[in-house]
Amino acid sequence: MRAAYDFGADAVYAGQPRYSLRARNNEFRLEQLAQGIAEAHARGKRFFVTSNLLAHNDKVRTYLRDLAPVVELRPDALIMADAGLIMLVREEMERGRWPEIPIHLSVQANTTNWAAVKFWQRAGVSRIILSRELSLGEIEQIRNECPDVELEVFVHGALCIAYSGRCLLSGYFNRRDPNQGTCTNACRWSYGAQPGSEANDAGEVQPLSSVATLDQGFDFTAEQARADDAFAACGGAPRHPAADRVYLLEETARRAGELMPIMEDEHGTYILNSRDLRAVEHVERLVKIGVDSLKIEGRTKSRYYVARTAQVYRRAIDDAVAGRRFDPALLVELEGLASRGYTPGFLDRHAAQDLQNYATGHSVALRSQYVAEVLGVGEDGWAEVETKNRFAVGDTLEIVHPAGNRHVALAEMRNLDGEPITVAPGSPLRVRIPIGLPAEGALIARLLGD
Repeated sequence: MRAAYDFGADAVYAGQPRYSLRARNNEFRLEQLAQGIAEAHARGKRFFVTSNLLAHNDKVRTYLRDLAPVVELRPDALIMADAGLIMLVREEMERGRWPEIPIHLSVQANTTNWAAVKFWQRAGVSRIILSRELSLGEIEQIRNECPDVELEVFVHGALCIAYSGRCLLSGYFNRRDPNQGTCTNACRWSYGAQPGSEANDAGEVQPLSSVATLDQGFDFTAEQARADDAFAACGGAPRHPAADRVYLLEETARRAGELMPIMEDEHGTYILNSRDLRAVEHVERLVKIGVDSLKIEGRTKSRYYVARTAQVYRRAIDDAVAGRRFDPALLVELEGLASRGYTPGFLDRHAAQDLQNYATGHSVALRSQYVAEVLGVGEDGWAEVETKNRFAVGDTLEIVHPAGNRHVALAEMRNLDGEPITVAPGSPLRVRIPIGLPAEGALIARLLGD
Protein backbone atom coordinates (compact mmCIF):
# COMPACT_ATOMS: atom_id res chain seq x y z
CA MET A 1 0.00 0.00 0.00
CA ARG A 2 2.67 2.46 0.98
CA ALA A 3 4.79 1.63 -2.05
CA ALA A 4 1.78 2.17 -4.32
CA TYR A 5 1.18 5.61 -2.83
CA ASP A 6 4.88 6.52 -2.87
CA PHE A 7 5.18 5.78 -6.58
CA GLY A 8 2.06 7.48 -7.88
CA ALA A 9 -1.12 5.53 -7.16
CA ASP A 10 -4.15 7.63 -6.22
CA ALA A 11 -5.90 4.74 -4.46
CA VAL A 12 -5.48 1.14 -3.40
CA TYR A 13 -8.06 -1.59 -3.02
CA ALA A 14 -7.93 -4.24 -0.29
CA GLY A 15 -10.46 -6.81 0.79
CA GLN A 16 -11.66 -8.47 3.96
CA PRO A 17 -10.50 -12.09 3.66
CA ARG A 18 -13.95 -13.60 4.35
CA TYR A 19 -15.89 -11.41 1.94
CA SER A 20 -13.53 -10.72 -0.94
CA LEU A 21 -11.61 -12.64 -3.57
CA ARG A 22 -8.47 -11.99 -1.54
CA ALA A 23 -8.88 -14.74 1.03
CA ARG A 24 -5.31 -16.01 0.62
CA ASN A 25 -2.21 -14.11 1.76
CA ASN A 26 -4.33 -11.27 3.09
CA GLU A 27 -3.29 -9.26 6.15
CA PHE A 28 -6.19 -6.79 6.00
CA ARG A 29 -8.26 -7.65 9.03
CA LEU A 30 -10.33 -4.91 10.66
CA GLU A 31 -7.40 -3.36 12.54
CA GLN A 32 -5.25 -3.20 9.39
CA LEU A 33 -8.14 -1.80 7.34
CA ALA A 34 -8.50 0.98 9.92
CA GLN A 35 -4.79 1.74 9.72
CA GLY A 36 -4.81 1.67 5.91
CA ILE A 37 -7.81 3.98 5.60
CA ALA A 38 -6.35 6.43 8.13
CA GLU A 39 -2.95 6.53 6.39
CA ALA A 40 -4.56 6.98 2.98
CA HIS A 41 -6.66 9.92 4.11
CA ALA A 42 -3.70 11.51 5.89
CA ARG A 43 -1.83 11.44 2.58
CA GLY A 44 -4.74 12.73 0.51
CA LYS A 45 -5.17 9.30 -1.08
CA ARG A 46 -8.15 6.96 -1.30
CA PHE A 47 -8.71 3.47 0.07
CA PHE A 48 -11.35 1.17 -1.41
CA VAL A 49 -12.56 -1.90 0.49
CA THR A 50 -13.15 -4.89 -1.76
CA SER A 51 -16.19 -6.93 -0.80
CA ASN A 52 -16.72 -8.72 -4.08
CA LEU A 53 -17.44 -12.38 -3.39
CA LEU A 54 -20.54 -14.00 -4.86
CA ALA A 55 -22.07 -15.05 -1.57
CA HIS A 56 -23.72 -18.31 -0.63
CA ASN A 57 -26.50 -18.20 1.97
CA ASP A 58 -24.21 -18.74 4.95
CA LYS A 59 -22.22 -15.59 4.18
CA VAL A 60 -25.34 -13.55 3.46
CA ARG A 61 -26.41 -14.34 7.03
CA THR A 62 -23.30 -12.73 8.55
CA TYR A 63 -22.49 -10.14 5.90
CA LEU A 64 -24.09 -6.96 7.25
CA ARG A 65 -22.95 -7.73 10.78
CA ASP A 66 -19.31 -8.10 9.72
CA LEU A 67 -19.33 -5.21 7.25
CA ALA A 68 -20.82 -2.67 9.68
CA PRO A 69 -17.56 -1.94 11.55
CA VAL A 70 -15.75 -1.57 8.21
CA VAL A 71 -18.30 0.98 7.04
CA GLU A 72 -17.74 2.93 10.26
CA LEU A 73 -14.11 3.38 9.20
CA ARG A 74 -15.36 5.43 6.21
CA PRO A 75 -13.53 3.83 3.29
CA ASP A 76 -13.78 5.80 0.07
CA ALA A 77 -15.81 3.09 -1.67
CA LEU A 78 -16.99 -0.50 -1.40
CA ILE A 79 -16.14 -2.69 -4.41
CA MET A 80 -18.96 -5.23 -4.74
CA ALA A 81 -20.19 -7.84 -7.24
CA ASP A 82 -23.18 -9.67 -5.71
CA ALA A 83 -26.52 -8.07 -6.62
CA GLY A 84 -28.15 -9.25 -3.40
CA LEU A 85 -25.40 -7.88 -1.18
CA ILE A 86 -25.47 -4.57 -3.04
CA MET A 87 -29.21 -4.39 -2.38
CA LEU A 88 -28.73 -5.06 1.35
CA VAL A 89 -25.98 -2.43 1.67
CA ARG A 90 -28.01 0.17 -0.23
CA GLU A 91 -30.99 -0.48 2.04
CA GLU A 92 -28.86 0.16 5.14
CA MET A 93 -27.68 3.46 3.66
CA GLU A 94 -31.13 4.58 2.48
CA ARG A 95 -32.59 3.92 5.93
CA GLY A 96 -29.89 6.06 7.51
CA ARG A 97 -28.36 3.19 9.46
CA TRP A 98 -25.08 3.46 7.58
CA PRO A 99 -23.28 6.52 6.19
CA GLU A 100 -23.50 7.01 2.44
CA ILE A 101 -20.44 5.33 0.86
CA PRO A 102 -19.98 4.97 -2.92
CA ILE A 103 -20.36 1.46 -4.33
CA HIS A 104 -18.11 0.40 -7.20
CA LEU A 105 -19.18 -2.62 -9.24
CA SER A 106 -16.44 -5.23 -9.30
CA VAL A 107 -15.06 -6.69 -12.52
CA GLN A 108 -16.48 -9.97 -11.15
CA ALA A 109 -19.92 -8.79 -12.27
CA ASN A 110 -18.73 -9.10 -15.90
CA THR A 111 -20.26 -5.87 -17.21
CA THR A 112 -19.84 -5.95 -20.98
CA ASN A 113 -22.43 -3.50 -22.37
CA TRP A 114 -23.91 -0.05 -21.83
CA ALA A 115 -27.37 -1.37 -20.92
CA ALA A 116 -25.88 -3.28 -17.98
CA VAL A 117 -24.02 -0.13 -16.92
CA LYS A 118 -27.31 1.78 -16.84
CA PHE A 119 -28.96 -1.01 -14.84
CA TRP A 120 -26.29 -0.91 -12.16
CA GLN A 121 -26.32 2.88 -12.12
CA ARG A 122 -30.05 2.79 -11.32
CA ALA A 123 -29.29 0.28 -8.55
CA GLY A 124 -27.14 2.90 -6.83
CA VAL A 125 -23.68 2.01 -8.15
CA SER A 126 -21.46 5.04 -8.83
CA ARG A 127 -18.55 3.37 -10.66
CA ILE A 128 -18.47 0.38 -12.99
CA ILE A 129 -15.25 -1.64 -13.28
CA LEU A 130 -15.71 -2.97 -16.79
CA SER A 131 -15.15 -6.55 -17.84
CA ARG A 132 -11.68 -7.36 -19.15
CA GLU A 133 -13.25 -8.86 -22.27
CA LEU A 134 -14.01 -5.47 -23.85
CA SER A 135 -12.20 -3.81 -26.73
CA LEU A 136 -11.21 -0.15 -26.75
CA GLY A 137 -14.04 0.53 -29.20
CA GLU A 138 -16.60 -1.10 -26.92
CA ILE A 139 -15.33 0.89 -23.93
CA GLU A 140 -15.69 4.08 -25.98
CA GLN A 141 -19.25 3.17 -26.93
CA ILE A 142 -20.13 2.54 -23.27
CA ARG A 143 -18.69 5.93 -22.34
CA ASN A 144 -20.72 7.64 -25.08
CA GLU A 145 -23.94 5.92 -23.99
CA CYS A 146 -23.29 6.42 -20.25
CA PRO A 147 -21.61 9.83 -19.85
CA ASP A 148 -22.60 10.36 -16.21
CA VAL A 149 -21.21 7.24 -14.51
CA GLU A 150 -17.60 6.56 -13.54
CA LEU A 151 -15.79 3.85 -15.53
CA GLU A 152 -12.73 1.89 -14.46
CA VAL A 153 -10.58 -0.41 -16.62
CA PHE A 154 -7.91 -2.97 -15.71
CA VAL A 155 -4.62 -2.19 -17.47
CA HIS A 156 -2.05 -4.50 -15.88
CA GLY A 157 -1.76 -7.79 -14.05
CA ALA A 158 -2.84 -11.42 -14.15
CA LEU A 159 -5.68 -12.45 -16.44
CA CYS A 160 -8.23 -15.16 -15.73
CA ILE A 161 -8.75 -17.67 -18.54
CA ALA A 162 -12.50 -17.43 -17.94
CA TYR A 163 -14.76 -14.45 -17.48
CA SER A 164 -13.34 -13.08 -14.23
CA GLY A 165 -13.75 -15.67 -11.49
CA ARG A 166 -16.10 -17.91 -13.50
CA CYS A 167 -13.55 -20.70 -13.96
CA LEU A 168 -14.41 -24.21 -12.75
CA LEU A 169 -10.91 -25.69 -12.64
CA SER A 170 -10.04 -24.75 -9.04
CA GLY A 171 -13.40 -25.89 -7.72
CA TYR A 172 -13.25 -29.11 -9.71
CA PHE A 173 -9.73 -30.11 -8.71
CA ASN A 174 -9.47 -28.72 -5.18
CA ARG A 175 -13.02 -27.80 -4.13
CA ARG A 176 -11.83 -24.21 -3.78
CA ASP A 177 -14.29 -21.80 -5.35
CA PRO A 178 -12.69 -18.89 -7.26
CA ASN A 179 -15.67 -16.72 -6.39
CA GLN A 180 -15.03 -17.28 -2.70
CA GLY A 181 -11.47 -15.98 -2.97
CA THR A 182 -9.69 -19.33 -2.82
CA CYS A 183 -8.70 -19.94 -6.46
CA THR A 184 -5.68 -22.25 -6.72
CA ASN A 185 -4.76 -21.01 -10.23
CA ALA A 186 -5.15 -24.49 -11.69
CA CYS A 187 -5.03 -22.92 -15.16
CA ARG A 188 -1.31 -22.32 -14.65
CA TRP A 189 -0.34 -25.86 -13.78
CA SER A 190 1.64 -27.95 -16.25
CA TYR A 191 -0.58 -30.16 -18.44
CA GLY A 192 0.04 -32.69 -21.17
CA ALA A 193 -2.40 -34.14 -23.70
CA GLN A 194 -2.77 -37.74 -24.92
CA PRO A 195 -4.88 -39.19 -27.75
CA GLY A 196 -7.94 -41.05 -26.49
CA SER A 197 -10.58 -43.43 -27.78
CA GLU A 198 -14.13 -42.53 -28.66
CA ALA A 199 -16.43 -42.63 -25.63
CA ASN A 200 -17.96 -46.03 -24.88
CA ASP A 201 -21.60 -46.64 -23.95
CA ALA A 202 -20.87 -45.53 -20.40
CA GLY A 203 -19.38 -42.25 -21.66
CA GLU A 204 -15.85 -43.22 -20.65
CA VAL A 205 -12.78 -42.32 -22.71
CA GLN A 206 -9.64 -44.47 -22.57
CA PRO A 207 -6.07 -43.52 -23.60
CA LEU A 208 -4.92 -45.02 -26.89
CA SER A 209 -1.32 -45.06 -25.75
CA SER A 210 0.45 -44.24 -22.50
CA VAL A 211 3.33 -42.64 -24.40
CA ALA A 212 1.70 -40.91 -27.36
CA THR A 213 1.46 -37.16 -27.02
CA LEU A 214 -0.33 -34.39 -28.83
CA ASP A 215 2.88 -33.06 -30.35
CA GLN A 216 3.67 -36.20 -32.39
CA GLY A 217 3.05 -35.55 -36.06
CA PHE A 218 1.55 -32.09 -35.49
CA ASP A 219 3.28 -28.83 -36.36
CA PHE A 220 1.24 -25.95 -34.95
CA THR A 221 3.01 -23.21 -36.91
CA ALA A 222 2.68 -25.00 -40.24
CA GLU A 223 -0.93 -25.92 -39.66
CA GLN A 224 -1.81 -22.40 -38.54
CA ALA A 225 -0.30 -20.99 -41.74
CA ARG A 226 -2.17 -23.56 -43.83
CA ALA A 227 -5.44 -22.76 -42.09
CA ASP A 228 -4.94 -19.01 -42.56
CA ASP A 229 -4.21 -19.45 -46.28
CA ALA A 230 -7.26 -21.63 -46.78
CA PHE A 231 -9.47 -19.20 -44.92
CA ALA A 232 -8.25 -16.25 -46.99
CA ALA A 233 -8.72 -18.15 -50.26
CA CYS A 234 -12.21 -19.55 -49.81
CA GLY A 235 -13.77 -17.94 -46.77
CA GLY A 236 -13.43 -20.95 -44.51
CA ALA A 237 -10.62 -23.31 -43.53
CA PRO A 238 -11.19 -27.08 -43.85
CA ARG A 239 -10.94 -28.91 -40.55
CA HIS A 240 -7.65 -30.56 -39.70
CA PRO A 241 -8.00 -34.29 -38.94
CA ALA A 242 -6.60 -33.62 -35.45
CA ALA A 243 -9.60 -31.44 -34.66
CA ASP A 244 -11.97 -34.43 -34.66
CA ARG A 245 -9.91 -36.64 -32.39
CA VAL A 246 -10.58 -37.15 -28.70
CA TYR A 247 -7.81 -36.16 -26.31
CA LEU A 248 -7.12 -36.76 -22.65
CA LEU A 249 -5.65 -34.04 -20.45
CA GLU A 250 -3.15 -34.84 -17.70
CA GLU A 251 -1.92 -32.45 -15.01
CA THR A 252 1.56 -33.89 -14.73
CA ALA A 253 2.85 -32.27 -11.53
CA ARG A 254 0.12 -33.26 -9.07
CA ARG A 255 -2.17 -35.76 -10.81
CA ALA A 256 0.01 -37.92 -13.02
CA GLY A 257 -2.05 -40.77 -14.41
CA GLU A 258 -5.41 -39.02 -13.99
CA LEU A 259 -6.57 -38.54 -17.59
CA MET A 260 -9.49 -36.26 -18.36
CA PRO A 261 -11.19 -35.97 -21.78
CA ILE A 262 -10.86 -32.58 -23.49
CA MET A 263 -11.64 -31.06 -26.86
CA GLU A 264 -8.81 -29.90 -29.10
CA ASP A 265 -8.71 -28.04 -32.40
CA GLU A 266 -5.90 -27.04 -34.74
CA HIS A 267 -5.03 -24.02 -32.60
CA GLY A 268 -4.57 -25.89 -29.32
CA THR A 269 -6.51 -25.90 -26.05
CA TYR A 270 -7.96 -22.76 -24.52
CA ILE A 271 -8.42 -23.69 -20.88
CA LEU A 272 -4.86 -23.15 -19.77
CA ASN A 273 -2.46 -20.35 -18.96
CA SER A 274 -3.09 -16.77 -20.00
CA ARG A 275 -0.37 -14.22 -20.52
CA ASP A 276 -0.37 -11.20 -18.21
CA LEU A 277 -2.22 -8.05 -19.17
CA ARG A 278 -0.16 -4.99 -20.12
CA ALA A 279 -1.94 -1.99 -21.61
CA VAL A 280 0.41 0.90 -20.90
CA GLU A 281 0.58 1.62 -24.63
CA HIS A 282 -3.22 2.14 -24.61
CA VAL A 283 -3.32 4.62 -21.72
CA GLU A 284 -3.46 7.61 -24.07
CA ARG A 285 -6.52 6.20 -25.85
CA LEU A 286 -8.24 5.35 -22.55
CA VAL A 287 -7.64 8.88 -21.30
CA LYS A 288 -9.13 10.33 -24.49
CA ILE A 289 -12.14 8.03 -24.18
CA GLY A 290 -12.75 9.48 -20.74
CA VAL A 291 -12.16 6.47 -18.51
CA ASP A 292 -12.07 7.68 -14.90
CA SER A 293 -9.68 5.15 -13.36
CA LEU A 294 -7.03 2.67 -14.49
CA LYS A 295 -6.49 -0.39 -12.31
CA ILE A 296 -3.46 -2.60 -11.65
CA GLU A 297 -3.91 -6.13 -10.33
CA GLY A 298 -1.22 -6.75 -7.73
CA ARG A 299 -2.28 -9.82 -5.74
CA THR A 300 0.66 -11.45 -3.88
CA LYS A 301 3.18 -9.29 -5.73
CA SER A 302 6.35 -7.77 -4.28
CA ARG A 303 6.80 -4.15 -3.27
CA TYR A 304 9.12 -3.82 -6.25
CA TYR A 305 6.31 -4.90 -8.59
CA VAL A 306 3.90 -2.45 -6.98
CA ALA A 307 6.43 0.39 -7.11
CA ARG A 308 7.45 -0.22 -10.72
CA THR A 309 3.94 -0.60 -12.13
CA ALA A 310 2.58 2.39 -10.21
CA GLN A 311 5.50 4.53 -11.38
CA VAL A 312 5.22 3.49 -15.03
CA TYR A 313 1.46 3.94 -15.31
CA ARG A 314 1.63 7.24 -13.40
CA ARG A 315 4.05 8.53 -16.02
CA ALA A 316 1.89 7.22 -18.85
CA ILE A 317 -1.21 8.94 -17.43
CA ASP A 318 0.63 12.21 -16.82
CA ASP A 319 2.03 12.16 -20.36
CA ALA A 320 -1.39 11.49 -21.85
CA VAL A 321 -3.11 14.24 -19.85
CA ALA A 322 -0.36 16.70 -20.82
CA GLY A 323 -0.68 15.81 -24.51
CA ARG A 324 2.77 14.23 -24.74
CA ARG A 325 3.36 11.24 -27.02
CA PHE A 326 3.66 7.78 -25.53
CA ASP A 327 7.19 6.95 -24.35
CA PRO A 328 8.18 3.45 -25.59
CA ALA A 329 10.75 3.27 -22.77
CA LEU A 330 7.85 2.48 -20.45
CA LEU A 331 7.41 -0.84 -22.23
CA VAL A 332 11.04 -1.67 -21.54
CA GLU A 333 10.69 -0.84 -17.86
CA LEU A 334 7.75 -3.22 -17.50
CA GLU A 335 9.77 -5.95 -19.20
CA GLY A 336 11.93 -5.88 -16.08
CA LEU A 337 9.08 -7.35 -14.03
CA ALA A 338 8.56 -11.08 -13.69
CA SER A 339 5.60 -12.03 -15.88
CA ARG A 340 4.10 -14.84 -17.93
CA GLY A 341 4.61 -12.80 -21.06
CA TYR A 342 2.41 -9.84 -21.95
CA THR A 343 -0.75 -9.32 -23.94
CA PRO A 344 -3.03 -6.29 -24.35
CA GLY A 345 -5.88 -8.71 -23.69
CA PHE A 346 -9.08 -7.90 -25.53
CA LEU A 347 -8.40 -4.16 -25.72
CA ASP A 348 -6.65 -4.74 -29.03
CA ARG A 349 -8.31 -7.50 -31.05
CA HIS A 350 -5.90 -10.14 -32.38
CA ALA A 351 -5.51 -13.86 -32.95
CA ALA A 352 -6.76 -15.86 -29.96
CA GLN A 353 -3.57 -17.86 -29.50
CA ASP A 354 -1.67 -14.64 -28.78
CA LEU A 355 -3.42 -14.55 -25.40
CA GLN A 356 -2.01 -17.89 -24.34
CA ASN A 357 1.35 -18.83 -22.88
CA TYR A 358 2.02 -22.42 -23.89
CA ALA A 359 5.63 -22.60 -22.72
CA THR A 360 5.54 -21.97 -18.98
CA GLY A 361 3.17 -21.45 -16.09
CA HIS A 362 5.42 -19.35 -13.87
CA SER A 363 6.61 -15.78 -13.97
CA VAL A 364 9.96 -15.01 -15.62
CA ALA A 365 11.99 -11.82 -15.36
CA LEU A 366 13.15 -11.15 -18.92
CA ARG A 367 15.36 -8.09 -18.61
CA SER A 368 16.17 -7.53 -14.96
CA GLN A 369 15.89 -8.88 -11.47
CA TYR A 370 14.78 -7.40 -8.17
CA VAL A 371 17.93 -7.77 -6.07
CA ALA A 372 17.59 -5.63 -2.95
CA GLU A 373 15.48 -3.31 -0.87
CA VAL A 374 17.19 -0.28 0.62
CA LEU A 375 16.60 -0.06 4.35
CA GLY A 376 18.38 3.24 4.91
CA VAL A 377 21.00 5.60 3.51
CA GLY A 378 23.72 7.19 5.58
CA GLU A 379 25.09 10.68 5.22
CA ASP A 380 28.13 9.17 3.51
CA GLY A 381 25.90 7.95 0.63
CA TRP A 382 26.25 4.29 1.60
CA ALA A 383 22.99 2.35 1.80
CA GLU A 384 22.19 -0.69 3.89
CA VAL A 385 20.22 -3.09 1.72
CA GLU A 386 18.44 -6.38 2.29
CA THR A 387 19.18 -8.69 -0.60
CA LYS A 388 16.48 -10.53 -2.57
CA ASN A 389 18.61 -12.12 -5.30
CA ARG A 390 22.29 -12.46 -6.14
CA PHE A 391 24.30 -9.47 -7.35
CA ALA A 392 28.00 -8.61 -7.40
CA VAL A 393 30.58 -5.87 -7.76
CA GLY A 394 30.69 -4.88 -11.43
CA ASP A 395 26.92 -5.12 -11.93
CA THR A 396 24.83 -2.14 -12.94
CA LEU A 397 22.07 -1.30 -10.51
CA GLU A 398 18.99 0.81 -11.07
CA ILE A 399 17.79 2.72 -8.04
CA VAL A 400 14.01 3.06 -8.22
CA HIS A 401 12.81 6.08 -6.25
CA PRO A 402 9.64 8.21 -6.20
CA ALA A 403 11.71 11.28 -7.07
CA GLY A 404 13.21 9.57 -10.14
CA ASN A 405 15.31 6.57 -11.09
CA ARG A 406 19.04 6.42 -11.72
CA HIS A 407 21.67 3.85 -12.69
CA VAL A 408 24.86 3.23 -10.76
CA ALA A 409 27.79 0.93 -11.48
CA LEU A 410 28.50 -1.10 -8.35
CA ALA A 411 32.21 -0.53 -7.77
CA GLU A 412 32.42 -1.86 -4.19
CA MET A 413 30.39 -3.52 -1.48
CA ARG A 414 30.82 -4.21 2.24
CA ASN A 415 29.28 -6.44 4.85
CA LEU A 416 27.81 -4.89 7.99
CA ASP A 417 31.20 -5.19 9.72
CA GLY A 418 32.69 -2.88 7.09
CA GLU A 419 34.71 -5.63 5.38
CA PRO A 420 34.95 -5.57 1.55
CA ILE A 421 32.99 -8.29 -0.27
CA THR A 422 32.44 -8.90 -3.97
CA VAL A 423 29.20 -10.93 -4.06
CA ALA A 424 25.86 -10.74 -2.25
CA PRO A 425 24.68 -14.33 -2.79
CA GLY A 426 20.99 -13.72 -2.13
CA SER A 427 18.32 -13.59 0.54
CA PRO A 428 18.42 -13.20 3.46
CA LEU A 429 21.50 -11.01 3.78
CA ARG A 430 22.20 -7.37 4.58
CA VAL A 431 25.09 -5.53 2.95
CA ARG A 432 26.17 -1.94 2.36
CA ILE A 433 26.62 -0.39 -1.08
CA PRO A 434 27.46 3.18 -2.21
CA ILE A 435 24.60 4.80 -4.10
CA GLY A 436 25.25 8.50 -3.47
CA LEU A 437 21.64 9.40 -2.70
CA PRO A 438 20.23 11.26 0.30
CA ALA A 439 18.61 9.28 3.08
CA GLU A 440 14.98 9.86 2.10
CA GLY A 441 12.10 7.54 1.17
CA ALA A 442 12.05 3.86 0.43
CA LEU A 443 14.50 2.80 -2.26
CA ILE A 444 14.54 -0.34 -4.33
CA ALA A 445 17.44 -1.60 -6.43
CA ARG A 446 17.25 -3.92 -9.40
CA LEU A 447 19.91 -5.62 -11.44
CA LEU A 448 19.89 -4.89 -15.16
CA GLY A 449 20.33 -7.95 -17.35
CA ASP A 450 22.06 -8.17 -20.71
